[in-house]
Amino acid sequence: MLQQLQAMTARFAPVDLAADVTALPPNERRALAALVEAAKVLDALFLRQVWAGNETMLLALLGDQSDLGRARLRYFLINKGPWSRLDDNEPFVPGAPAKPPQANFYPAGASKQEVEAWIGTLSPAERVSATGFFATIRRDSDGRLTTVPYTLEYQGEIAQVAARLREAATQTGQPTLRAFLESRADALMSNDYYASDVAWMELDSSIEPTIGPYEVYEDEWFNYKAAFGAFITIRDDVETARLARLGAERQEIENNLPIDPKYRNPTLGALAPIRVVNTVFSSGDANKGVQTAAFNLPNDERVIAEKGSKSVMLKNNQEAKFRMVLQPIARVALSTADQGNVAFDAFFTHILMHELMHGLGPHSITVGTRETTVRYELKETYSAIEEAKADVSGLFAVQFLLNRGTLDASLSRTVHTTFLVSIFRSLRFGLNEAHGCGVAIQLNYFLDNGGVTVASDGTFSVNPGRMRQNVIDLTRRIMTLQAVGGYADAVAMIETLGRVRPEVQVVLDRLRDIPVDIEPRFVTAEALLAGAAQ
Repeated sequence: MLQQLQAMTARFAPVDLAADVTALPPNERRALAALVEAAKVLDALFLRQVWAGNETMLLALLGDQSDLGRARLRYFLINKGPWSRLDDNEPFVPGAPAKPPQANFYPAGASKQEVEAWIGTLSPAERVSATGFFATIRRDSDGRLTTVPYTLEYQGEIAQVAARLREAATQTGQPTLRAFLESRADALMSNDYYASDVAWMELDSSIEPTIGPYEVYEDEWFNYKAAFGAFITIRDDVETARLARLGAERQEIENNLPIDPKYRNPTLGALAPIRVVNTVFSSGDANKGVQTAAFNLPNDERVIAEKGSKSVMLKNNQEAKFRMVLQPIARVALSTADQGNVAFDAFFTHILMHELMHGLGPHSITVGTRETTVRYELKETYSAIEEAKADVSGLFAVQFLLNRGTLDASLSRTVHTTFLVSIFRSLRFGLNEAHGCGVAIQLNYFLDNGGVTVASDGTFSVNPGRMRQNVIDLTRRIMTLQAVGGYADAVAMIETLGRVRPEVQVVLDRLRDIPVDIEPRFVTAEALLAGAAQ
């Protein structure tokens, strides 16, 4: 058991993640240290959101000083629970139950059907609260289902985080950072995140924190409930300035999406900042299993419609993934000739476009006479379909901008092949993970339609002409599905295309000695906290 657990853990390559904070004056470094302390609180809070028994199990593991006990503890901390996220959530700690798909957002013993039926009895206003990001569902003293806002459900941890944010706000001399920190502290206490999301969009400072409840992946029942996480980062001014012009292309990309014009948004939110940053510390939902390479937030459809969304590129995360994972995969999955068409700039640019495309296409939609959202209509299929959409439409955006001469022409040679390698990288996350399922849908579509081919030796390659058309066609298919709220079509797409085919499995089997992802060691954060303690 010990050797098996060590082999499972070895799929995560330890990497020192460092960020240069030497240019920050002492007060800003104190603010940064306070933000790291706030983020640390969210690790414990996220554990509770994943499973009610997580904290008890963690304490038991901490008390086991055997080699096997320490190995279980390390892998528990990587996965934020006793289930291996790379292995379809198989438990690796004795006594752990099956991972609850509803996480700890819904009452123990409740069924998905019971909750869904109860939601159907609510008034429109009550339904908004029950299906919203920031409330759990519990039973009242009479056993009836009821909503409990995060401010009550997590009041102890929230108070600690808010206090640290206010402490950081008193230290920083950067006005927009102070405004965001104060607003986010207020939001944590009020459960109304709108103003702080806008303040985060307007943030323009050397320190770039993202902290709060955001992603809905843990709620596998409905994708309704947001999990707490944090990215504490330092802005890379040179790279941010280089990419800023691409944000100005969003409306042109939207205007040329390969979907019925009635599904396009003629006026996107005005704000579309792009930030290139280096990670100092991440926690909670932002540091579980496979590490995030970039993100596009907020997820609130109101903010996206009125203000836009922000794309954040985690450059030191991406560099580590490319070096430790992507390049070794290319040497196995591709022919010798195609290996020369794998480039970090293509990897970086597609990730950026992926994040930009989360903010484009259908979000708020009309089904019949109902005003609704894609997230609400697609339910548990939403995350996988949305990740597939962002990937393939990200390729569409690259193709569109290459045709306009906005991107370097060299990307036309490298972007599709680099993405093909990245598909194999993401498939190793498992089909139960949204990104893994999303890339399976795309790869099988490309195989069925000639964009990707398999040679007699089992290596894969891109057919550039077919691939470009496949990208357009699949973008149209997924975005149209989203625009009409096609839940049944989403289920069918996942069932038919969200699979690993035998020829793909052959390559995956050859990748067993290559790390699946990185295990970050936050050396800059440790140094900051050590300095703050002196």
